[in-house]
Amino acid sequence: MQKTGAVASLGEPSLLLPAWITAALAANDRLKLYLSLMQAVIHAVDHGEDIAIDWQREFVRLGLQSQAWLPALGHGAYRQGDAVFVPRLGEWLDALDRDLHALARPVCGRPEYPAPALKARCDAWHARLEALADAEEIGSGLLHALTHGDRKSGDSLHLLVMDLHKAINTLAGDVATEEIDGAHVWQIRDEDRPRVQAFMRGLHSTSALKFGHPGLDTAVTRDGDRLLLQNDIGTNDAHVLVIEWTPDALHLTYSDLHPARFEFFAAMLRPLGFDWASIAPGTDAALNAGKSYLVGHASLQSDSESRLAEALEGAASRIVFVIDWNRARKRLQHFVRKPVAVGILEQLARENLGHMAWLLAGGELLVYDAMQSMDGGGFRVGDRLDRVLGEASAREYLYALMREASIRLREQQPVALVADEARLLLARAMRKRAFEFDLLAEQAAYCHALAQTIVEMLLEQASPAGLQQQLARAKAWERQADHLLVEARQRSHHFERWQPMLGLLERMDDVADVLEEAVFVLGLLLHPGMPQMPAEVNRHLSAIAELTLGAIQDQVKVVEIARHLEEGGAPRDGDEFLKVLWRIVRAERACDEALRMARWELVGQWREQAAALQMAVEFASNVEQATDRLLEVAYVLRSRVLEQSGVQS
Repeated sequence: MQKTGAVASLGEPSLLLPAWITAALAANDRLKLYLSLMQAVIHAVDHGEDIAIDWQREFVRLGLQSQAWLPALGHGAYRQGDAVFVPRLGEWLDALDRDLHALARPVCGRPEYPAPALKARCDAWHARLEALADAEEIGSGLLHALTHGDRKSGDSLHLLVMDLHKAINTLAGDVATEEIDGAHVWQIRDEDRPRVQAFMRGLHSTSALKFGHPGLDTAVTRDGDRLLLQNDIGTNDAHVLVIEWTPDALHLTYSDLHPARFEFFAAMLRPLGFDWASIAPGTDAALNAGKSYLVGHASLQSDSESRLAEALEGAASRIVFVIDWNRARKRLQHFVRKPVAVGILEQLARENLGHMAWLLAGGELLVYDAMQSMDGGGFRVGDRLDRVLGEASAREYLYALMREASIRLREQQPVALVADEARLLLARAMRKRAFEFDLLAEQAAYCHALAQTIVEMLLEQASPAGLQQQLARAKAWERQADHLLVEARQRSHHFERWQPMLGLLERMDDVADVLEEAVFVLGLLLHPGMPQMPAEVNRHLSAIAELTLGAIQDQVKVVEIARHLEEGGAPRDGDEFLKVLWRIVRAERACDEALRMARWELVGQWREQAAALQMAVEFASNVEQATDRLLEVAYVLRSRVLEQSGVQS
């Protein structure tokens, strides 16, 4: 074969035939267990009994001990007419469909082994099981169709499993293989054995992290001067890794459905010395239902046998981390942005922890349950974890939870322990977070937007239409600030920790109110029917507006520093807090003086314009009042921070 033959081999199942046969025989045992277990559940429901058989030994024998849904399959089941409601029925049906695919693959997925009748029966059952994916109850007719063994009564899943098992036993006798550390090998040389052992050593170093998920079956054969190693990463035919060992290089071909996962895998191999030469989309009617996927080629050049073996072992150790990677990334994105989710998965792979344990323990449901269990009103309906905790804290929490899941499940601890860890970790993260400051920070942001609008209106007069837009935006911001205060009052009725913050929020709402009123009055002053504002008047009013804007900018800083101090900030944060606080004090005093000067100038410039004079004085007074309220907020924050520090204010 040419080098591109490795890509062609993605659609050639013969290389993995021995591994497929082994996987099919295991799937056969699991399918029979699933059917027997459901029959036991129905019997227990109909007789008002607990399930009489202890299935745990069978779960362990078939490697299913980490599947939390299996022992719980019959919990809460009850009969309603002809049907039995089974809470975990969807997972049971999904397991049937998945293992039927694994059982049928050696005999129904190979052109050189035509079995049209078996394939047609498999296709029919796949379609039927997929149509039942959302079912919550199983009727007597469906149970009979799944489990009966009478060929006169038509086909059943049980009969299909029996026929596939018989065909696979016949096929297995025609495939002569040797096994080296779990790899199915044939037609290799003696010098290839340590190379195969190096690959399998790397694979076994992390394979436990897949926790029973299908995949990682390895087949090895020789093609002339090249040793060809292929790993069946997962259940999709287009997700395969092929590595060719030549006398002076390793050549790698990798195919994947998801660009993000492809780059994740490629990035893991670059530190090992692999150079990716080309990555391009591919399509094949036999792969991925004819949909596009990515194919990439990488190589590592070396004349050293030990260097090639080391790189081969390292590459094998990374394969497990792409199993169900995209599913883990999507679930993490419920809580953090995509780059953060990818970063978490990268760290878990570097530390040989992986993500499969988290998925098996419940994935995103672990986090949602932990969020719902929190007291104190920290989470509202629709809140994202990163918006509540902050992105860094959310990332830290998710990483810690996934790390604990990996450790606990490898220790064969119960899944319930991982759920408890999820709550404890989130409670610790919540204790570090002063949630009351979130609403205060939002209010400060609205006040800043209002003050910025005033400065811009004085700097450059808008058109009549533009002026109306400025007034409408200001009113919307003031209403948003009001809504925040209403929310805080509602929370204070239920959670005592919100009550001390309520006075602060009321004062900040007053700031928003007077600034919105100032925007409206300024809009009247700038109305086309009013006299042109003299330059000196504009200068004095702008001075008040800019002082107030600066004070609000400092108020935003004060709120954030106070938050960090309550969350255990460094001593230098306290120094910065006091420094910014005193800037607000000076701004309030400067604003008082600027208001006096503005009034003096207004009387001199507009003493003949009574309406303009009245509105200008009202505008200036409103803006100055904002700094008075800001100073009140600053003093309350000062007292709170000093009290938290154990100092009398």
